[in-house]
Parts: sequence; C-alpha cells; structure tokens
Amino acid sequence: MTEPAAPTSALDTVAVAATDPGREQPWADLGLKADEYQSIREILGRRPTSSELAMYSVMWSEHCSYKSTKVHLKQFSEIPQHTPIGGMLAGIGENAGVIDIGQGYAVTFKVESHNHPSFVEPYQGAATGVGGIVRDILAMGARPVAVMDPLRFGPLDAPDTQRVLPGIVAGVGGYGNCLGLPNIGGEAVFDETYVGNPLVNALCVGVLRHEDLHLANASGTGNQVILYGARTGGDGIGGVSILASETFESTGPAKRPSVQVGDPFMEKLLIECTLELFAAGVVAGIQDLGGAGLSCATSELASAGDGGMHVELDRVPLRDSTLAPEEILMSESQERMMAVVTPDDVERFMAICAKWDVEAVVVGEVTDTGRLEIDWHGERVVDVPPRSVAHDGPTYQRPYARPDSQDVLQADGAESLPRPSTGDELRATLLRLAASPNLCDKSWITDQYDRYVRGNTVLAQPSDSGMIRVDESTNLGVAVSTDCNGRFARLDPYAGARLALAESYRNVATGGAVPLAISDCLNFGSPEDPGVMWQFAEACRGLKDGCLELGIPVTGGNVSLYNQTGETAILPTPVVAVLGVIDDVTRRTPSAWAAVEGDQTGDRVFLLGETREELSGSEWAHVVHGHLGGLPPVVDLAAEKRLAELLVDGVGLLTSAHDLSDGGLAQALAECAIRHMCGVTVAVESVAADPFVALFSESAGRVLVTVADRDTDRLVELAGRHGVPLVELGVTGGDVLAVEGQFEVNLLELRSTWMATLPAALA
Repeated sequence: MTEPAAPTSALDTVAVAATDPGREQPWADLGLKADEYQSIREILGRRPTSSELAMYSVMWSEHCSYKSTKVHLKQFSEIPQHTPIGGMLAGIGENAGVIDIGQGYAVTFKVESHNHPSFVEPYQGAATGVGGIVRDILAMGARPVAVMDPLRFGPLDAPDTQRVLPGIVAGVGGYGNCLGLPNIGGEAVFDETYVGNPLVNALCVGVLRHEDLHLANASGTGNQVILYGARTGGDGIGGVSILASETFESTGPAKRPSVQVGDPFMEKLLIECTLELFAAGVVAGIQDLGGAGLSCATSELASAGDGGMHVELDRVPLRDSTLAPEEILMSESQERMMAVVTPDDVERFMAICAKWDVEAVVVGEVTDTGRLEIDWHGERVVDVPPRSVAHDGPTYQRPYARPDSQDVLQADGAESLPRPSTGDELRATLLRLAASPNLCDKSWITDQYDRYVRGNTVLAQPSDSGMIRVDESTNLGVAVSTDCNGRFARLDPYAGARLALAESYRNVATGGAVPLAISDCLNFGSPEDPGVMWQFAEACRGLKDGCLELGIPVTGGNVSLYNQTGETAILPTPVVAVLGVIDDVTRRTPSAWAAVEGDQTGDRVFLLGETREELSGSEWAHVVHGHLGGLPPVVDLAAEKRLAELLVDGVGLLTSAHDLSDGGLAQALAECAIRHMCGVTVAVESVAADPFVALFSESAGRVLVTVADRDTDRLVELAGRHGVPLVELGVTGGDVLAVEGQFEVNLLELRSTWMATLPAALA
C-alpha cells in the first residue's frame, strides 16, 4: 500500500479554521456562489476548512444537489407510488427505483448522464458513465443484467462529431462488454445543437428478490464503515460534480476537472464481491462512490442513518501518495463502494473481499454525535452536520418565463413547406429519409456492443424495446425503452415530454409487456436562462401529468443542466425510460414481420391509431428543409393507454408490432421490410387523402401490426373492443416495398441505402 503523506504544518484543521476566520478561500474556483459560501459559514459558525469547502463545493454543485430543479422535481411525489401490477419497494431519493414485478422478483432501473466528461474525454467519459450507473443498481442489492445508451451528437459530418462519436461508442461498448452486460437498446440522434455538447445517458437494469433489497444508510452506533474496491487517485478530482455544473464556452471551460478513468475488470470483481457480501448477510448499509466520491458517500450514508459518522481519512488506500485530504474527498475515482458492517461481521466481510481480490479497509464507524467528523493523521479536518452537506443544500427559485420567440416559432408550421406529390418524388423522399443520420441503420454503433451475453436477451436493437428474461424457469421478463424527440420538446416542452413518455410507453407495449414505471434523464441548457428554466418546468409538468394519466410512477432519474456551448443551448431533451413486465418472454411480439415458410398468402398489414396532418418537427421537415417550427403532434394519453392494452391483449395474435415515430409510416414499413428482407404491398388512401401525409406524418399513438390472414376478424374485434382505430393497409411478401398507385422500391436497394450512411461517414 502506498503510504499517505504525513500532515504538514499547513494543514487546515477545524481548530485552525476557528482561529483565522479571515483566511482567503477559493470558493469561487470551486463553483460556489458568494451567498452559498456565506451560508456554509453560517451553518458551521466559522469559516470552513479546506476539506469542508471541498465537500460542500461538490455536494452543492448543480449535478449533485439539484439546487435549481428540485422545486420542480418535487411534483413527481404527487404521483401515486404504485404500478399497474403492484408496489414500489424504493423510489425517488434512493440510488435507483425498485419495483415489484411478481413471483417474488423486483427490478431496479435508472438512467443518468455523463455528458460533459464525454465531451472532454469521449472514451473514459462514456465508459465511466456506464460504470457509475451499474454501481447505482448494484447498491440496491440487485444483479445488473442489462444496459442501454441514449446518445445525442452534432451533425454526422461535423468535425466535433467525428471526434467524439467513435470514442463514446467505444467507451460504452468497451466497459459494458467487459462487465458481461448486454446492451439491449438506446438511441443515436444527431442535431446541430449538440455540437460541442454531446449527450451520453446511460441506463442499467438490475434484478433482485424482494428480500435482497439494500438501502443507503449508516445506522447502528459502533458499526464499522468499510471502503472497498479500487484505490483513490487523482483522476476525477471534481469530476462530473463540477464539470457538469457549468456552461461550456466555445473554447471549453477555463478549468476542466480531470475525467475519471474506468477499470471494468475491477468493476466486475466489485459486482461479484458485493453480491456475495449481500448473500452472506454482512452488509447493513451500502453506497456506491460516484459523483462527489467520498464526500457523497460519507455524508449521504450518515444523514440517511443515525446521523453520525467518524472517518479516518488517512486510512483510505491511495494510488497517489501526494493527494491532500480535500483532494481525496473530491476524487471521483471509479470502482469504489462504501459499506456499513456490524463489528461481528467485519472479519467475514474482509474474507469475502480477499477471495475476490478486492481491497477493503475499515475507515470509520457510525456514531451518535449527529456530526460527520473526518480526521487526517489525528487532526480534525471535517466537522459538519451531514444533512447540511448531503440534503440541505441551497434551493433556487430560478426565474423562468416563456420566451417571446416561442410564438414566432410555433406560428412557423411545416405544413406549408413544399412537399412531394408524385410517386417518383415520394419514392425519393423515402430513400432520402431512410439514409438520413437519425433514421439510418445504427448497427455500426450497436455491433460494437454485445447484445446477447448472459443468454437472457430476448429483444435488442433494432427492436422497439429491449427485453430481458428474468427467470429461466417461468420465462418472466422485463422490457425497457428510452425515447425523446428534442425537436418536439423545443416546439412545446410540455407536449414534448408527454410525447417522449408516450413513445417509450408504446415501445414497451409493442413487445407485449405491461408498462409499469419510468425513470428520466432531463437534459437541458443553462438554468440561469429563464427560457431554459421555462422549458424545464414545462417538461416536468408534462411528465407529471402524463404519468398521472397513464397511472405509472416516476421511480427516480437524473437532471443534467448547463448543456450548451456559449449561448447555444441543446434542444430540450427529457429522455424517458419506461420499464414493463411480461409474464412469458417466449410469447413476445416481434418488431417486424417475416415470411412464413409454405405460406403463400402473407400476413395482413394494419395500422392502429389515427393519422393527422402533423409534419411540424418531423424528420421530413428536418432533413429535407432544415426546418423547425410549428406545433408538435397531438398527445392523447388515454388513446395511448387503450392502444397499449390492445397490444398486450394481442400477444399470440399479432405476428409483429412496430410503433410509428420518426419518419412516420414510410419509415416503419421500410424498417419492417428490411429486418427479414420480406416485402410488403400497401394502399394508403384510407390512411389520409394525401399520400404524402399518409406516409410521412408523425402523428403519435400509432402502431403498424400484422396478423395471419385467418386472424383478421379477431384483430378487428380486438380493436373494436379497445376503441382503437384500425385501417387495413395490405399484405406482406415479395422483394419490394410497394405503395399502390405511387411507387415501389426493391428491398436490396432500400437496405443498401439504409445501411450505408454511418459506415461511409465514420470509416
């Protein structure tokens, strides 16, 4: 073990802080405001030590404290905390939400951001984003079973995208693959506003039995506090805590805290070691070390328990012996956990860690003082009320207002833009959209991920949702989808958030799963801009109202602010993850039709839902005209709920189900036909009078389904029973995508066009 440096005469202790109140401190450099620094002095009755200042700076950062957003997030607690099939075992405020899925099983899932670190250092930023969310899931007592990655980039041909995209994808894949976790879905979206500020959101799903649930608290005076996992280094000092709490200038921030460096092989040992510790019953409380590192773990464990903890900071194993105590407290080095263990269980705890070659050290104990006290070589460097660090930080009522420009934006609808009118023009539009970065084949990305490791992946990209088998004997499973259309949210953030919720909800249902709950990752620009805060407030209100209408809770999530370069904010991007349960994954509904051997008739193709002339914010307007304006599609969540119920009831009847979203019916037909190279012939006059509207409208609440020819009447009856509009389109089969009276496209041409874009741009 590298011995820590001995204390020096310059050590800033609590005793020293009490005797020189006028010492100048770098509070502004650490991201604190003048009034925040003054509040810390009032809480302590003196100036903070340098170690205390470090703790408050990272824990009161925007990333950790949600100081600008918690006034809006609290409305999620108005949503009943139960799911359509049962209860929530843990919710907002824990490391991740936990929901009952039946048969004694629970699942935990959460999505978080690692945006700014991934811009600074794409590979490690993305890799440690995956590592951090996996540890959040592990800390709940669950085995991580799958990950997903909603990603956003600037235009595909932008130099910045060419720099960050390959590294981010390699980081997501490299870390997840080494952990042996399948990547079952996500998104890759391109838009000008993400230049210089890519979004890297990472989701993890874990499985546990009800009795295995663990929470983050330090209770039981005399219980030992054990730090285990990787050693603490200088990488990630300040890390995501500060980096994600300031606006990027066009030249980058003047001071960039170092990005964490991940070691997935250590994380794999940590996972297996932790699961064995849980099984052995030697863990009384646990917390992962992610954002804010030891500052977070110690203060949150103490404040959620009996309120007191004493830590000997010089016992922390270091990779760098020159680190000062404040640097150790701020370091966000990866692959570390902190556990609370009864004295009788310490020896057994250490033995299990040794078995897995995981270093573990007793660094402190739970006390009844109500204080978090941290010593460095016998000198007191921290003496604070833990809640003041972890939970009672500043709360801002940021001003927010609907921008005057919103009226002009919404008045500029896409419906008046020139549109194709002939069959040849419609055909060319289909091919152009299929080749566009947002709609093209994403296998250049997903082929870098192992989607089937562990053998329980049922559905993965390019299916509408990812699906994992939970129990191999009963085939119980869960499905997860993440979605958000930032253009819709820019046009109307309230409706945009509801549309993201609706699409993710619908995607889960297309596979036959019952949607149960959501997690969110709310990515926005600077909270110091009243227009951005209005977007945020409206999106939160939209999510809350949407969840109330659908009857599903918010289990937790993440807020990422300051996502802008200079004055250019990203599109408001409230990513919504919906998780659902399916009783038998072997009966799931596929996302695309396939030719049935020996069946010459083909399946009948139907469109569920209502199509309106809704083109504003569409992929067609974006790709063909570079246009953004108007109002987004109408959201009817009551209709979405009826549609989902039909899709769940239709398991076994439907031979495929694929939701309509970006690119409309034309893109859905293309994706379904390409998937198994089985063509389709459709007529669209009954969808809309204008064939262009029928093919390229992006109305919500629609799903393309197929049934065997003999089951047509059963589907008509099912749709009528659920009150879902139904239009018959045509029949599958052949080697072309044909729209009667308009055009046809050979599937080989369609597939080659669809597949060529990313390889050509990134080769």
